[in-house]
Amino acid sequence: DVQLQASGGGLVQPGGSLRLSCAASGFTFSNYDMSWVRQAPGKEPEWVSIIFSGGGAASYRDSVKGRFAISRDNVKNTLYLQMNSLKPEDTALYYCRRLSGGYRGQGTQVTVSS
Repeated sequence: DVQLQASGGGLVQPGGSLRLSCAASGFTFSNYDMSWVRQAPGKEPEWVSIIFSGGGAASYRDSVKGRFAISRDNVKNTLYLQMNSLKPEDTALYYCRRLSGGYRGQGTQVTVSS
């Protein structure tokens, strides 16, 4: 069965950095487009970034462009999100999602606060 296990969240001060990881199993990771999604308390989930199965092309929502970088390691079956220059408004539960079939992991909490 498909499993997506996110990790790497935590409490960080504004301007700080975090690197999220998502370990995938139960499917051929390299064949699928993957994304990071976040959900802040009381808000709807919002798409953050997507990386296509070929590994090179990626896209970002405007509010994170230039600060976040998505990547993938198709040997380790792992998706990453490098987050720099973090802002309080980045605070949310972040989870990875396989676009085909809508599978998602349990998420990892990111809190940006001084």
